[in-house]
Amino acid sequence: MIEYMAQTEGAPSAYPAIPGLTGDALTMAPVAWQRVEHHIAWRFAPRTVTWTVKGPGMWIPPLRPVADLTAEIWDGSAWIAASPDATWNGYDLTLEGPYRITATVGAGPVPEAVAAAVQRLATYLAAEADTPAGARSWSASVGQLSETINRDPAHMAKALQNSGAADLLRPYRRA
Repeated sequence: MIEYMAQTEGAPSAYPAIPGLTGDALTMAPVAWQRVEHHIAWRFAPRTVTWTVKGPGMWIPPLRPVADLTAEIWDGSAWIAASPDATWNGYDLTLEGPYRITATVGAGPVPEAVAAAVQRLATYLAAEADTPAGARSWSASVGQLSETINRDPAHMAKALQNSGAADLLRPYRRA
């Protein structure tokens, strides 16, 4: 049975551009990409990822798509090259390990649903707040006119769900 010990994911050099984003939403696009990628198993901009796992067993990369995979095994004093057998959906790690597996993860094109999710989230994050930061409610009165706004103070923490982006990302969720 495979045991995950660590995963180190590098940052991409740039995230894919999302058509239709302007102004503050365009500025928030990298933040939106980071939050979307944390929620899904797919990457659309290449970066290096290193996993440290213990075997033996079938190892399936938890992020997709994977390219240029190399593996090393710890022999007690140093990492030495290993060649795990590729299977129909992963790799067969035959020894106890631990293994250090390094790969390039991420490739385009960006599916329409993912692009729409990033656009929704970036727009939501860039929207002007209608209440002071952290406030549950806000009221204002001028003469006979009054306005009261009630909002969950954690609405930004729930931005992925509140913006509708999470619904679009269901096919790309982590397994």
